[in-house]
Amino acid sequence: MELRTLRYFLAAAQEENITRAADILHVTQPTLSRQIMDLEKELGTTLMLRGKNGLTLTDDGIFFRQRAEEIVELADRLEQSFVERNADVSGLIALGASEAVGSRLFAKLIKQFSDKYPLIQFHLYNEMADNIKDRLDKGLIDVGLLLEPVDTAKYDFVRLSQKETWGILMRDDHPLAERGTITPDEIAAHPLILPLRERVRNEILNWIKRDEKDLTIPLSYTLLSNAALLVEAGLGCAFCLDGALAIHSSPRLRFVPIAPEHTTRSVLVWKKNHLFSPATSLFIQEINMFRAKIE
Repeated sequence: MELRTLRYFLAAAQEENITRAADILHVTQPTLSRQIMDLEKELGTTLMLRGKNGLTLTDDGIFFRQRAEEIVELADRLEQSFVERNADVSGLIALGASEAVGSRLFAKLIKQFSDKYPLIQFHLYNEMADNIKDRLDKGLIDVGLLLEPVDTAKYDFVRLSQKETWGILMRDDHPLAERGTITPDEIAAHPLILPLRERVRNEILNWIKRDEKDLTIPLSYTLLSNAALLVEAGLGCAFCLDGALAIHSSPRLRFVPIAPEHTTRSVLVWKKNHLFSPATSLFIQEINMFRAKIE
């Protein structure tokens, strides 16, 4: 299986039309069709259904598309790394970040670094911590900002100093909206919106001292942005951190800390014993200089 074949497949999947994809790739329609059929034969499965209205991916096609995108992105990044070695200090650094107070320090760090090396560009992926770790492990992200708990055994890391405080996001007309803090017994009777991340979810359930089956949980979320809209709509109250920007997205929302207090911290992580591009290596040096300032 060649990298070129993966690019052909991805173009066809994107355009949902063989003719348009062939034009973009500057190949003939029969050539592109044959490449995709040979790929399906090699894999022993049907990736695309051909119909009057264009191409439709099968379940296997959707799965293959996800993996092909990761492979092509990794290949492009590898090629870019070698270009960077033979040029002035430039290149691309891929970052991943979850919603946290630490994002403010991360932003300052990126700006400080960008001032020093204006030719270096960043790609920023905002995702839940587990997705960021998955992309880190696959080499698709260079540095990630994660919320603890994090297993750091295979990463180098810097723990940021600011505390992240857990609380409940609710509408301003909720019966508990004027409380200074909220206890487990007070919140357990209300519909709850919980993070999907399993380790965090388990910590919340331990704090509430209830099993999931004993609670009303109409929604689970990865990032708070859209969940906050559902809080505002009255679907339920969301467990979140005070560093999430979405808690300030509407004057109708109130954030109330939980009691007893529960806090966590953010960590910047990158793979141990990994050969990074020159640009990323410089950025990691910047992080380590930052570490020296806060320790």
